[in-house]
Amino acid sequence: MRVASLLSCLLLSSAVPALAADAVAAADTATPDATHNELSDEIIITAPYARDRATALSAVTVLQGTDLVRNLRGTIGETLAHQPGVSATSFGPNASRPILRGFQGERVRVLSDGIGSFDVSNTSVDHAVVIDPLLSERIEVLRGPASLLYGSSAIGGVVNIIDKRIPRAVPAEAVHLDVLGNYGSAANERSLGGVVELPVGKDIVLHADGSWLKTDDLKIGDYVLSKPARAEALASADPAARDLASLSGRLPNSASETWSAGVGAAYIGSGGELGIAFSHYDSLYGVPARYDLASGDGEAVRLKMRQNRVDLRGQVNVDGSFVDTIKLRFGFADYRHSEIDDTGAIGTTFYNKGLEGRLEVAQTKRSVGSGEWRGASGVQVFTREFDAIGDEAFVPRNRTVQTGLFTLQELDFGSFKTEAAARYEHANVQSSTGDFRGAPLDYNRSFNLFSGSIGASLGLFDGWRVGLNLSHTERAPAAEELLANGPHAGTQSYEIGDGGFAKERSNGAELTLRGKGEAYSFEAALYFNRFDDYIYERQTGAIEDGLPVFQFEQAPARYLGVEVQGDVTVARFGDTAVKLDALADYTDAKLLDGLGRVPRIPPFRVLGGISASSDRWDARAEVEHATAQRKVADFETDTDGYTLVNASVSVRPFADRPNTALVLSANNIFNVDARRHASFLKDFAPLPGRDIRISLRFTL
Repeated sequence: MRVASLLSCLLLSSAVPALAADAVAAADTATPDATHNELSDEIIITAPYARDRATALSAVTVLQGTDLVRNLRGTIGETLAHQPGVSATSFGPNASRPILRGFQGERVRVLSDGIGSFDVSNTSVDHAVVIDPLLSERIEVLRGPASLLYGSSAIGGVVNIIDKRIPRAVPAEAVHLDVLGNYGSAANERSLGGVVELPVGKDIVLHADGSWLKTDDLKIGDYVLSKPARAEALASADPAARDLASLSGRLPNSASETWSAGVGAAYIGSGGELGIAFSHYDSLYGVPARYDLASGDGEAVRLKMRQNRVDLRGQVNVDGSFVDTIKLRFGFADYRHSEIDDTGAIGTTFYNKGLEGRLEVAQTKRSVGSGEWRGASGVQVFTREFDAIGDEAFVPRNRTVQTGLFTLQELDFGSFKTEAAARYEHANVQSSTGDFRGAPLDYNRSFNLFSGSIGASLGLFDGWRVGLNLSHTERAPAAEELLANGPHAGTQSYEIGDGGFAKERSNGAELTLRGKGEAYSFEAALYFNRFDDYIYERQTGAIEDGLPVFQFEQAPARYLGVEVQGDVTVARFGDTAVKLDALADYTDAKLLDGLGRVPRIPPFRVLGGISASSDRWDARAEVEHATAQRKVADFETDTDGYTLVNASVSVRPFADRPNTALVLSANNIFNVDARRHASFLKDFAPLPGRDIRISLRFTL
């Protein structure tokens, strides 16, 4: 019955001879000068069509322009860490993935311009995301119905990093140049990224880009070990362990060097567009050691990472009575990384070949009574071939294939708006290695997944809107959760999966309230998720091959949380506005049936700031406080709270080039020892100490 209902919904929304869809057509991607000016942050383009952020049913974050330059770091996780509801895995300074509302890993999809990153960052926290923030033009964070368009696993949400590798507009100049350079004192960070675009006639654009990042070992505010870890090390009978307690000032084995390059071309005409891009990514970075506090042992692993990737994006502007546009998005990547021990020997090499294709059909807006109906439907195919070779291969060779059908439909009556989404996905995981760790392995599991959401919003009075969204999601266990069995050098743990896992099911609700006036804005979201067969990684307390054992298990679970943010203009002096802003977020997550807490959940956090801004400059000071986390899982330690003080000044010297900016910032001004509870390494790798940064973005 559920299959029939979903298929009928898909057929209803796309019953035309030609398939169609896009949302990044003219109105979605263009601006008065799309080459130089960013879209308004009130417009969301991560969806099959551009939408108004103010009427979105779930919380949305948009980071671009000077705000993006100010927050830019070497990883996507740290770049987004100051946004509401977002934390980071912080597995050292080089591998940090976004955490959304306490969800991480498989439950958060990180996208490159609408499709996956084709790395293995979702499988383990020591693996970096193969997307270069230096080349990003805009980052959007979505939750709610629209996230179903990108995969049933995206329960936490979707992070979409949008770049210009496949151009979306023809530059007006003979040559368009966009350059970004950064220096950060905490890691002696030097980085440079650049984009060049050349118009060929009126319809064709050629593109080239490149980036480079190099860091030394990270300066930290105090000791390497946390207070509980130092106490344990000092109590050891082994002098090598006691010596660990004195490590301070810098985080050993945290240096890195990364570079990337890409070329692309696009045809952009009135009837549509077609573009292709090729790119290469190369990185070598250290992973801070997870020390054995009894013996002092700790392996300083480095990861050597490479990826070659091809991307294709196409669009046909149908402009028909029912179909508006057709969009095709395709990507393929060949990825590998080697885990190198402190002697220079390669312990394990990971290989990953990924392919993702999407075809979407966006409907033309149609009148329905006093309102409008629009929507989009499509199909998505994803394949991954994964292998790990070496003495410390903890997952056998495997292949994952996912095929999905989805639809998103909206009815807009002005003050009242309703939205529904549905997705069917078939997922298959196979592994036939013949032998893995001394035992035969012939594994083949398939999962049929049904997800959907429905919601509505109502305009209360001028500028204010309340919304409610209800959802049901089903997620197939990942290959690592099913098949892991062995030591993992990168995380310095012994990981064990369970091939008998059932699919993970969740029912959720989100209540939102938004208000916006001439001198203020406000957003709040209250969310709830109840899981059956929630998959989590639990430290058992056992030791295998000298490593702590982490076992994947299933249990019922409950997530409850809140996000609030707002700003108010308190004074104006000529064209300069003075604003106060604040945000707060909190997630409470526990396993039911008396099983305790979900591991690695961020604590309550509040951030407040004051800023003065005009068209040509702005200045900002902020204070961020994270409370102590005492609600911990078995074998987790408590994490102390911390308070960070940051300040920045930005100057935009050219009125006709608003994206040209010089930004000077000071982060963690008082050199505080800060640790994120969500990090596997929080007892061994604190956040950066005082970091004075200078960034220059230049557009021509």
